[in-house]
Amino acid sequence: MWITVMTPFVLQAIAIGFDEYYFHWRRGLPLWERIGHPLDTLSLFICLLMIVLVPFTMTAFKVYIGLAIFSCLMVTKDEFVHKHHCPAAENWLHALLFLLHPITLACAAMIWPIIWHVETPWWISSWLDNPELLTTFMYCQTGAVLLFFLYQVLFWNFLWSSYPVKKN
Repeated sequence: MWITVMTPFVLQAIAIGFDEYYFHWRRGLPLWERIGHPLDTLSLFICLLMIVLVPFTMTAFKVYIGLAIFSCLMVTKDEFVHKHHCPAAENWLHALLFLLHPITLACAAMIWPIIWHVETPWWISSWLDNPELLTTFMYCQTGAVLLFFLYQVLFWNFLWSSYPVKKN
């Protein structure tokens, strides 16, 4: 059953990959997206980093909730401008990503006490019954998000920055 908690991460990775390599490469990114998208990824990275580095406590959990809410709001910041630069299909994909983002962060929060071996209600511990695998998964996920952040910063702001941007 533990694989179900990983599903939102996988779906989010597929959706963001499609958004990046189909839509963004096709139209290019204006400066505000070249800066804003890495900041979105950074906000997710900080949430995941907290889970793998900070032991689960109720105080830490409250901080995580604040960071997760901030991250959920952060990823929506560009939508007022996206409607002028993106085709309808890309906007639909963004809507899907907005649905997956808080679900992914909630799943990460459920994994957190498991990987730190904190006592959880029986239904969580019986559902998420492979702490070693979940720990490895969270470290890999956090590393993948960091790599994606570095790619966004380096590729869009140094390698691609002089290419023209197509407007929808």
